[in-house]
Amino acid sequence: MTRANARELAVHLIYGRDFTGEEPEQVVSVRLAKEYYAKLSEENDVYTERPTRPQIAYLDKVVSGVANRTEELNEQIQKYSIGWDVSRISRLTRAVMQLAMFEILYVEDVPTGVAVSEAVRIAKKYDGDDTGSFVNGILGSFARSLTAEAAQ
Repeated sequence: MTRANARELAVHLIYGRDFTGEEPEQVVSVRLAKEYYAKLSEENDVYTERPTRPQIAYLDKVVSGVANRTEELNEQIQKYSIGWDVSRISRLTRAVMQLAMFEILYVEDVPTGVAVSEAVRIAKKYDGDDTGSFVNGILGSFARSLTAEAAQ
């Protein structure tokens, strides 16, 4: 499994958790259980290969991190989604942006450009080209603001 597939899987877990309210650790362990995971491979090709230990560690980190910082991440989404209320943004698109923002802020081995481009790719795959542009705009503004803050 590539990091890109692990990232996409992370979006699924974050999205699913938004519906169930389960604890992040429970979401990861249940969804990655062999029997459950095998059933999902029939529905989506991202599940054809099981994550390695480093990828499971990444999934644990980002799913827990997004869960623990949802309010902070949603405030950032709200700040940069001019004219849109966060509640009007689809849950999947929110999950994509939450993950990307978390990676940019808290995952040292993920370059900002990679987090943004992967978020755009996933948004386009699941919600269409217009959503990819929307995500790119918000994350681009967010990333530029961080660069401006660091330069001060």
